[in-house]
Amino acid sequence: MDITPLGDFFEAIQNDARISTTHIGIYAALLQYRLLHGFDNPIQVFSREIMHIAKVSSAMTYHRCIRELSEYGYIRYEPSYNRNKGSRIYFVDKGM
Repeated sequence: MDITPLGDFFEAIQNDARISTTHIGIYAALLQYRLLHGFDNPIQVFSREIMHIAKVSSAMTYHRCIRELSEYGYIRYEPSYNRNKGSRIYFVDKGM
């Protein structure tokens, strides 16, 4: 298991006061999901899958954190708005 992407993420957020423990948990869950699915980029996920891995029970919190991670440039989030098709999440290399 390669933990470099998680280490790179921690280095990138070291001085980013906007990032909370929930953001970190969701990002780690996204990495775990990516690892389990062939290290694809992008990954196609349903919120409930990531919420389960990250131990996040509120859909509102999940969507806020995903949207913020995208706004801050750590991921690129493309919501599907289709209950039968997961949203796409691209992992961004911010010079991490």
